[in-house]
Formats: sequence, structure tokens, C-alpha cells
Amino acid sequence: MIIDKPTDLHALRCLWKQAFEDSDSFLDSFFSVAYAPDRCRCLTLNGQLCAALYWFDCSFEEQTFAYLYAVATDKAYQGQGLCRALMEDTHRHLKKLGYSGSILVPGSAELFSLYEKLGYHPFSRLNSFTCQPGTPVDLRQIDSTEYARLRRRFLPENSVIQEGPLLSFLQTQCSFYTGTDFVLCASLDADTLTVPELLGNCAAAPGITAALSAHTGHFRTPGDRYPFAMFHALSDLPKSPGYFALALD
Repeated sequence: MIIDKPTDLHALRCLWKQAFEDSDSFLDSFFSVAYAPDRCRCLTLNGQLCAALYWFDCSFEEQTFAYLYAVATDKAYQGQGLCRALMEDTHRHLKKLGYSGSILVPGSAELFSLYEKLGYHPFSRLNSFTCQPGTPVDLRQIDSTEYARLRRRFLPENSVIQEGPLLSFLQTQCSFYTGTDFVLCASLDADTLTVPELLGNCAAAPGITAALSAHTGHFRTPGDRYPFAMFHALSDLPKSPGYFALALD
């Protein structure tokens, strides 16, 4: 068993497609905009890629965290403890690099208990709702730089800061908007609007749905309805983060 940086980009793409069934255009965007070999760890057996994971850098209280995502094990090698081995090795690697914690978003409710066994605990809770269009509100489309600045203004207390390559990649999948008292990222598929995060005035959601000419809007906001992200401390911290929402889910 070898755990190290990736050497075979084609194998990484094949494993990702097997695990998550994302399109080639999505993978083209990811590997051209967001991917970095130094933020990826792979487990191989006899030269065969068996498991992989990636991370984006984020921060909290001047501490650097790693947001782990796309954790995947080849179906032919599942049930052999390879994911655990990769995760535990990655935690040691991140700690050596000076990271203070790692964050992940379980892909299903069942995975929360799995990651708890690896030292993670839930820490960010969200609300989600669906709405129909209302009276349109004034919207202005913005770039990722302005979005990052405005987002900091609207984030709840004790939030993880997510910027850099993550926002650059999200901009290939979503658009960023602001209004009088809110900021959001959103994607429009036919007449359905999906908003992974709306910060600020959540009552503006029907107006946002109308302004973007959607028939239905699906919104995610800070709240307490359901657990979303999990945190694992890699060093002693004065306090744990409270909010995290921008995820590749």
C-alpha cells in the first residue's frame, strides 16, 4: 500500500466518475481550475489507484483548515479499510503541514456515524426550503472577488472563511449575486433555481426566484434544521467553528 500525491490524472478522473457520476464537463472544469496535486492524496495497491481524496484550504480565527471532498474508494476495493487508512494518513500529513483542522460534508445521513469513528463531529447546521416566485427584487451579478468581500459581511458569527480556488471553481458552476441586504450563489437549470447559500435577508427568496425568471427556487441558509458539515481538530484550538456551507455536494 502506498499513499502519496497523485501521478495519474486519467485514473483520478475515472475513479471520480465511478464514485460520483459527474459529467466530463464538470471534471474538465474541476481539473483545470481547482485541482492541485499538493491538495490530493491517493492510495494505490500494486500500482492500481484504489482510493483518493482532495481538499481546499479554508480558515477560521487565523487557523488554516482543510475542507476534504470527493473522498472515494474504487468499488472493487471497498470494505477493506482503505478509506480509513487514507483518511488517517491524510490527517497526519495535514498536521505536519501545519493545518489546525479538517472539515468534510458527508454525502448521506448514514455517513455521519462513519466519520464520527474517524474523529469528526457535526458543527454546522443549515435550513433548506423551496419557494415559488414572488415580487421581483433588484439583483446585481458580481464576480468572485466582490462576492468574497460581501459574503464576509453577511456570514454568521464563528464562520469558516472559504475563498481562493474554491470560489474560482464555484464560479464555473454558479453565478454570484447581491441585493440590498443579501448575497448568494446560484445556478439555474431550465426553470429551476438552486441556491447553495443565501446569506442575509432570507425573506427575499421568492423575489430572487422571480428576478432570475425561475418557476421554483431551492434555497439553503444558515439555521438549525439539519447537520451539514463535520469537523476534526488536528491541533488544540481555543474554540470550534460554527458555520460552513459552500460544499461540492
